[in-house]
Amino acid sequence: MLDEGGECSYDPLRPQALFLREFRVGFDDVLNKIFAWWNGATIGTLFTIAKRGRFVGTDEIGNKYYEAKDNSSYDGRKRRWVVYEGYADASKVPADWHGWLRYTFDLPPTEAPLPRRAWEKDHLPNFTGTPMAWRPQGSLAAEAKRPAATGDYQAWTPE
Repeated sequence: MLDEGGECSYDPLRPQALFLREFRVGFDDVLNKIFAWWNGATIGTLFTIAKRGRFVGTDEIGNKYYEAKDNSSYDGRKRRWVVYEGYADASKVPADWHGWLRYTFDLPPTEAPLPRRAWEKDHLPNFTGTPMAWRPQGSLAAEAKRPAATGDYQAWTPE
């Protein structure tokens, strides 16, 4: 709404507007925590972690790893799980943490880090289906210009 002087009386920096903006973001976050299991932890998961879990560590990506406080699983081992940073994708778990999650290692990488070899590269998640996916030369999805025909190919024509 315009004032008599032709200026707008709405000021987005007013405290009420800031409060409403924060409430809207907070409400979206609450909805995500209730329904969006693929993007972090839901409220139920956070409740289970608070009640039954023990924080073990965080990897370089930001994934958080937990272990059950008691041996409540069917095989007598403490259950282990990960809460992903961002979108839930199992390929985001580095090899050392994957070994701990699958009971290959008894101690987590925070207590017994694996020795790094000189030839090892840093862990990367699977980029299939993303713009960062590898596209080999000659692929239709490759962004590079296709090489010119060499002339050794002769198209078939029906007689």
